[in-house]
Amino acid sequence: MTDTEARPKLFTGQHLPLVLGVIGLVTLGAFENRAVGTALPTMVREFDALGSFGLANAAPNASYLISLAIAGLWSDRRGPIPTLRAGAISFTLAQLLVGTATAMPMVIAGRLLSGLAEGLLDVSLMVLVARALPAVLRPRMFSLFAAMWILPSVLGPVLTGVVTEQFGWRWVFLGALILLVPSWLLLGPAMRQSADVPAPERTAEDAAELVAWRAALPWALAASVALFSMTLAGDHLEAHPFLGGTAVIVALAVLGRAAVRVMPAGTFTARRGFPAVVAVRGLGGAAFAGVGAYLPLLLTLQHNFSPSRAGVTLSITGVCWAFGSWLQGREHGIERVVVLRTGLAFMTLGLAVTSLLAWTDATTWIGLIGWGFGGIGMGLSSSSLSVLTLDLSDQSNSGRNTSSGQMAATMSIATALAISGTLLAFNSDDPQPWVFGAIVTAGSVLALLGFLAAPRARRSESRGGLGDMP
Repeated sequence: MTDTEARPKLFTGQHLPLVLGVIGLVTLGAFENRAVGTALPTMVREFDALGSFGLANAAPNASYLISLAIAGLWSDRRGPIPTLRAGAISFTLAQLLVGTATAMPMVIAGRLLSGLAEGLLDVSLMVLVARALPAVLRPRMFSLFAAMWILPSVLGPVLTGVVTEQFGWRWVFLGALILLVPSWLLLGPAMRQSADVPAPERTAEDAAELVAWRAALPWALAASVALFSMTLAGDHLEAHPFLGGTAVIVALAVLGRAAVRVMPAGTFTARRGFPAVVAVRGLGGAAFAGVGAYLPLLLTLQHNFSPSRAGVTLSITGVCWAFGSWLQGREHGIERVVVLRTGLAFMTLGLAVTSLLAWTDATTWIGLIGWGFGGIGMGLSSSSLSVLTLDLSDQSNSGRNTSSGQMAATMSIATALAISGTLLAFNSDDPQPWVFGAIVTAGSVLALLGFLAAPRARRSESRGGLGDMP
């Protein structure tokens, strides 16, 4: 048998049920994520609870962060199956709560459960992929993760709008459960295979990491509360600038302290190995998401785009991100860190070109092409970071390492949005081009910092876990 014939395939043999099951769950989560933004305005009007709009939006972000910390520890101690099962149950309860809600508190409770489910599913699926797929297939698997967001990004808002108008918003959430059962059944063989894998032998280093991770859990909870408070304060900055600004500053301080306690030692200096991976994930996430959140508003205010036309940035994001992720999943033979640096170079250049939308009166298509390049760069880099995370992990710490990377991205994005939101709020009467220019240019600078730190995302002698954190 030749080397080519012996190479494992993603869509054949024993891996096919796992791939289809993961695709189903990721697509399901993506549709739910995109559907909420479309259905929520109708929900708050029906319940006469417009003041709860911000709370309903902020709830899953807060529970997601603490869920990541729990899921990482749980998956490493008990394997991915119990965590995955808890995530599926939480998702089911969340959809039932929201879909049968009779008042806004039920919706908010469902949204909290939704964030909990997302964290549990994100981590457990990554650990399941690490245990069930050979390393050579992981880049392609992560490219599928990104591709499964294209259809929900493009069709999700339209489909949700049609369902809401024709059948009512409740079926947006109850209908999501239809895909859950077949996806779960398809994951059965991979789950049984993972369950048969013997538990890894606990080393002294691993025991120290587990102790440190448990000690960090209260700080993850503090970060969740800070993130929740910061989001709510940002929503009320215009009405209460002093109190809102103070709350944002306090929340940022708590979030910063929590980040120091829950991130691996060496993250903030991009120490070689896994800490550098975490640092780059935080920088890249803040760069791209921090810009993407404000592009539709920039196009609306400075280039007279209608809201529907300004939404083209979401389509560009989904398609270009997936294309970049597809590129990194090809059999190119290029070192993974080189692929990562290429993605961050694309992102840095793309965001710099995107900033022309704010700084100049240049034709908008130039800036949107830049945003497309940034999306390709994000696809190349984010999937490469997922591959590097598993490459630098073993069965004893892959869950915690996955959680660390996700938490770094979540906290850095929240911080970037809080700072940008505060800047915009204090100039909300007549936001000048420099406000948006500063936001987009800052994103390019963060991407450049990630590019400079990326060469350190290689294996070091230390595993870079939480066991040696300060």
